This record gives sequence, structure tokens and C-alpha cells, in this order.
Amino acid sequence: MASSTWTLIAAAAAIALLLLLVITCKMQEFLALLVTTLAFGLAVGTDPVELIDLVVEEMGGSLGQLALVISLGAVFGTVLQQAGAAERIATTLAGKFSDRNIAWGLSAAGFLVSISVYIDVAIVILVPMLYGIAQRTGKSLLYYGIPLCAGLSCAYTFMPPSPGPLAAAGIMDADLGLVILFGVLCAVPAVIVGGPLFGRLIARRIFVPVPAQLVGTGVGSVGAGTGSGTTDGGPASGDGGGVAAERPGGTALPGFASVVGALLLPLTLIVLGTIGDKALGEDSTWGTVLAFVGHPVIALLLTCLYTLWFFGLRRGATTAELRELAGSALGPAGQIILITGAGGAFGGVLVESGLGTVLAESMKDAGIPLAVFGFLTSSVMRICQGSGMIAMITGATFSAPLAHAMNAGSAQIALTTLAIACGGAAFSHVNDSGFWMANRYFGMTVADTLKSWTVMKTAVGCTGFAAVLVVGAFVG
Repeated sequence: MASSTWTLIAAAAAIALLLLLVITCKMQEFLALLVTTLAFGLAVGTDPVELIDLVVEEMGGSLGQLALVISLGAVFGTVLQQAGAAERIATTLAGKFSDRNIAWGLSAAGFLVSISVYIDVAIVILVPMLYGIAQRTGKSLLYYGIPLCAGLSCAYTFMPPSPGPLAAAGIMDADLGLVILFGVLCAVPAVIVGGPLFGRLIARRIFVPVPAQLVGTGVGSVGAGTGSGTTDGGPASGDGGGVAAERPGGTALPGFASVVGALLLPLTLIVLGTIGDKALGEDSTWGTVLAFVGHPVIALLLTCLYTLWFFGLRRGATTAELRELAGSALGPAGQIILITGAGGAFGGVLVESGLGTVLAESMKDAGIPLAVFGFLTSSVMRICQGSGMIAMITGATFSAPLAHAMNAGSAQIALTTLAIACGGAAFSHVNDSGFWMANRYFGMTVADTLKSWTVMKTAVGCTGFAAVLVVGAFVG
């Protein structure tokens, strides 16, 4: 066992090595985490053969449930995306709000969409749909875009099965039901502050017109037209906003209620499973049933099968097309699984090194809460290397052994998971791919992107973290 001082030094050096490999050497994140894990284990005196066995064991252990959940979530999200779920949510909610209050509808739309669709993909799909509104009203594009992106960011931060919080929850061994329950509570103020409130403020200071190359192209018809046509969920609504009844390929958009129902189905099942387990216990028949259907794997499997039928076979897709679609979803999921597994292996080596005990004693003397440590760790990683996913995984990797040493309760672990996610979502700047997507699709200068996108992301992360601390004060 290495000395406490050397363990801390080795841990700091491991973070530096990880940043060096990812930022300077441009090494793939999975390989960088694996190399860092081995380097740290050897540095603290772990037997080389035992170290390899430990890495293999921890890699497999951390991916048991998580690999299934991430894979099922990826298929579920891809089917909804292909069916036009994002467009249906955005157009329907935009149509139900007046121009004066549409920012609130766009925030809600962004939040719902990003539960199942990667945030980068959602920006590509949804931001161009705002161009028509901005042209018609003459307002800054930021007046509509910031609330939408704040909603996207909040779902990515707070709501599994979004990959960031899901990966952090897996490494922290957090109760997903509690993460979802607390996540909803913390997301509400974060959406309000980072979305409609900040959007209105920044739109007064920075006028962003629709990108010149898109003016007059007909892109972005949300809020324009009569909304005639039909969908598979009933008549298309012409509620004042007008929605496109078909996608560019001619396929009818799904119904709004059916999309929202599919998005809420896995979350509802998981929460019911948590409630049933704690309120009824697994000894009762209903407790057993709720625990089974509410298990994250079963909840997402049922949802995945439902979406394949309702948004696939029922809409005329062939089994071959659905098989190809599901296969295409598993490629990106595989990268997330491997990176998360490497993070879990790193965390296992950190636990064996005794780092958790050392940090727990140091934090107890300094009076630093577990959630604050998680937020600061992921924030530093976010600022340094840009990837929110890597920031969340690293924050969870260093917080997990600490939570273990402190014997943290399930509520505290769930809140720490959200704090880690908040740190990984905030402080987006020029080393983040999302920053450049916003820069491109809003047609802004780098300076204006920093003043708008970066501040919005920081407001979402910091407001969410403040909400985590408030909720923590009540649940202990």
C-alpha cells in the first residue's frame, strides 16, 4: 500500500497524464483512460499481474448493466429520431405558444427531445427550424435558440438515458430512479434560468440574424403556415403555429402524444420500480412486479420493443430496415460503453489504492461535501479538455471511491451523480464540439458564441448544481 501523500500525488499525476493524452496527443478517450489506469496502478505499487486482473474484473463489473442500458437507449433514441420525433415535439410545442411566450415552449421541446436524441444531433435537426420564426418576428435568433439549447442541455445533464448522466450513474452505482426524480427537480430552475430568462437578456444585447446563406431558402417553417395534413397520431394541429405534417422524405410525422408517451415510458417505469422497491418491498407480489418492470434494463427493453413496433413496423418499415437501423445505433453506443467501462476500471484501481479513504479524511478536515467535490472535479476536466462525457466519467471515477469510503447513502450518491453531471455540462468553450456547432448554426462570431452559448451552458450547470445542494439539504 502506497503512502497517503504519494497516493494523492499519483492521483494528481494521473489526471495530468489523462489530459496530456487526450488534449496534446489526441489519443482516443478509451485508450487514454486505459493507459492512465495502468500507469496509476503501477505508480502506487500494485503488482503488475494483479493490476491487469483487477482492470479486467472492474471493466466487466462496471459494464454488466450499463452496457445493456446504453445499447437499448441508443436503439430507442435512433428509432424516435428516424421517425421524426424531434421535429414533432418542436413544431407542436412551438405552435401552442404565442410569439411572446414561445421561448418557454422551445425550452420544453429541447428538454423532451434530448432525453433520447444526442444533443449535437438535436442541434442539427432543430436549430434550422427556428430560422422561419426569427425571420418573421425580426427578433435575434438567440431569443429562440438559447431557450431551445438550454432545454437540450438540461436533459443531457439531468436525465438518463442521456449518455452523460447514465455513465456517471453507472460508475457511481447510483439508483437511476432517484437520479431521475432528483434530476427533474433540479432541471426545472436550470431550464428557466439558462433558457427563457437568459435568452431574453442576451437577445437584447446581441442581435443574431438568420445566417445569410439560408435566408429565402424556406428552411425553418416552425410557426408558419396552416399546419394542414395528418399524422399517425391524428390530425396535425394547426394551433396557431402551423406544423409541417411531413418530413422532407414525405413520411408523416408521428403524433405528439405518442412521442411524449414513448419518451416518458422508460422514465416512468424506472421511477415506479424505485418507489415499489422502497414502499412495498420485493417480498410483496406488486413490489416484485414493479421491481422487475422498473429495472433499467427491462424498462428500456420494453420501451425499445414498443418503439420498434409503434414507430417502425406500424408505420410501414420492414424488419430488415429496422435491423439495419438498430445496428447503426450500436456503433456510437459501443464507444460510450468502452469509455465508461475504462472509467469504471480506473475507479476500481483508485478504490484499491486507498485514495477514497485518503480523500475522505482530507475532505472531512476541510469540510468539503461529496457533491461539491464531484462538481469541482468534473468542472476542471470539462474546462481543460472540452468533452462533457469525459468530464462526467472522470468526475464519477474520482468520486466513486470517495463515496465508498464515506459510506454515502443512496440519496447522497444520486445527488452527487447530478452534481458531477452539472460540472460536465457547464463551462463549454472553444475546446468543445458543441461550442462550434452553436457557432455554425447560429452564424455567430467566436466572441458572441462565448457570450451566449458558453454563458448559457454555465448558467445551466451552476443553477442545476445550486438546486442539487438545496435538494440535498432536505433529503440529507
